[in-house]
This record gives sequence, structure tokens and C-alpha cells, in this order.
Amino acid sequence: MLDATVTNRTDGRIADGGRRKRLFLILAAVVAAVAVVWTLWWALWGSRWVSTDNAYTAAEVAQVTTAVSGIVQSVPVVDTQAVRQGGVLAVLDDTDARLALQQAEAELGRAVRRVRGYVATDQGLAAQVAARDAERVRNLAQVARAEADFRRAGVDLERRKALAASGSVSGEELSNAENAFAVAKAALDSARAAVAESAAGRFAAVGSREVNAALIDGVSLDDNPEVALARARRDQARIDLERTVIRAPVDGVVARRTVQVGQKVQPGTVLMSVVPVASIHVDANFKEGQLAKVAVGQPVELTADLYGDAVVFHGRVEGFSGGTGAVFAAIPAQNATGNWIKVVQRLPVRVALDADELVAHPLQLGLSMNASIDTRGGAGR
Repeated sequence: MLDATVTNRTDGRIADGGRRKRLFLILAAVVAAVAVVWTLWWALWGSRWVSTDNAYTAAEVAQVTTAVSGIVQSVPVVDTQAVRQGGVLAVLDDTDARLALQQAEAELGRAVRRVRGYVATDQGLAAQVAARDAERVRNLAQVARAEADFRRAGVDLERRKALAASGSVSGEELSNAENAFAVAKAALDSARAAVAESAAGRFAAVGSREVNAALIDGVSLDDNPEVALARARRDQARIDLERTVIRAPVDGVVARRTVQVGQKVQPGTVLMSVVPVASIHVDANFKEGQLAKVAVGQPVELTADLYGDAVVFHGRVEGFSGGTGAVFAAIPAQNATGNWIKVVQRLPVRVALDADELVAHPLQLGLSMNASIDTRGGAGR
């Protein structure tokens, strides 16, 4: 009886050992199969992807500022309101701008009339030069006649002096001849002075015309500097008037509105922001060791915590930041001082999103994203 019991126990232990061995073999086979499957998955698929959950939506937010000063008359938009490019965001009181435009238009009209006056003055000065030329010709003729009279009077005087010595002429005739000679000489001097005066007058007229011509020479009325300056001031005043109506620079959603009706604003005052939600991109911060095979143009798959894994966004790598986040921090790390501990850095990678998917599933700024880049989807950097 004892021998039978010992035999049964021995057979049981042998049977348990066999089952345990089979279980270990099955477990080993399963582990090997899983390892093979994982290796194949990694070689064919997994190794081509690099992923990060340190990614956030971003956009080039448009700050809305005023280019002119004025009192805010109305603000027809509120935060979260969707606006189209060119839509009215705020209106300033335009009284001063309208008056400035009227003044500039009046100054333009005065400049046009002033330049037309220059043209008329040029014509008048040209006529004066011509008149001085004619006067000079007349004076030269008078000089020639005065010289002839002077020579004749001189001859008469000499002849009477010769006759007076012989008593052939009276003293009165001699005196009249001397007076005629003096009058002829005075007339000649006067004629010559008139020639000099007409020459000086012509010189003055020519100088005045040249000064006036410098204001209009070589340009038309519209191209005259005075008219062009007045027109530019008119155009600037017109633009300033148009800028009293502040419009949306891009399509988007109004955010951070700070302006209120009745507020006095100055040029450069930030009134609000417009977020271009249709142009949102993702800034994905990858570890430096993940970027060896990442290149511009490679496809990216993304999920947002807002929608979960049910919505997959698609995009492409658009570019790499010029430096890591540590470089552009408010207080950059100084690794050359103190005890140094190496910290893996992250480089922002810009990812452009599919526009149609953004329309179907809108995103806002700052949302958390998960990004995975297919490194075999494009050529190297």
C-alpha cells in the first residue's frame, strides 16, 4: 500500500513538471511572436514616425491699432465675434479730419493759382524784356541823332569863331552857336544815359524772368513742386479721414478688445486683436535627438485634446525655429557658470494644417496638440 502511494506521488510530480514545461514553452513562443511582430512593426512603420505631445496651436495674430488720433464714436464688434477682412471694427469722430481735408483742398487750389500766376508773370517779364530791347534800339537811334547834332553844332561853332575874329559875325551869333553846341552835347549825354538805363532795365527784367522761370521751368502745372506738395497733403488728409473708420486687416475672430466708446486714442493705440483662425498652425516642440531625419515638407498627423483621437488633422512641416526655446527665454541659461547639468533641448517645428480640416473642425490659439511626423514622407533637410 505504501509503495503504491509513493508511485502515485512520483507520477503526479512528473505530470506537473511536464505541464509547467509546456506552459513555459507556450509563453516563450508568445513572447517571441510578440517580439517578431513588434520588430516588424518598428522596421516597417514605427521607426519612421517621431512624436511629441509638447505642441500647441499658434497664429500670426493681427493687432488692430489706430493711425490717427480721435475720440471713439462707435465699436460695433465684441470679443469672440467673427469678422471678415475689411469689416468695420471701430469708428472715430471725423470732424477734425474733415476740416483738415477741406483745408488741404483749399491749399491745393491756392497752389494751382499761384503757379498759374508764375506762368502769367513769366509772360509779362518776357514782354518787359522785349520792350527793353525795343527801347534800347530807340535810344541808340537817339544817340546817333544826338551825335550828328553834336558834330553839326561843333562845326557851326568853329566856323563862327573863325568869322568872329574877322568881324564877319556878331557876338550874338557866336553866343547862339555856343549855346547850340552845349545843348547838343547835353542831348548826346542824355541819349547815352538813356541807352545805359535801358540796358540796366533789360538786365533787371531778364534776371526777374530767370528767377520766376526757376519756379516753373521744365515742369507742367500738375508736376510743379508746389502743386505736387499741396496735392500730397490733400491726399494725406483724405487718407487720414478714411482711417477714422478702422477695419479688420484679416478674416478672423475678435479678441482682447480694450477700446470703449468715448475713449481718446492716439496713433499706435492697440484697440483689439483679430485671430485668423483659418490660418492657425501648430508649433511642435521636438527633442533635439528626434530631428535628425525631419525635413521641410514631410507629412504630419495631429490630434487635439479638444476633439480627442476621433479627429485626426493632417499637415506638413513648414519650417524650423532659428533656435531652441532656451535661447529665446527671458533669462537664457548660462551654462558657462556654476555646476553644469546637460538638459535635452527642444526645437520648435512649425506645422501647417490642412485648411479644409480647419473649417470642418475649428481650432483656437494655445490648444494642446499631439504631433507625429512621418520622416520617410520627404527628402532630407
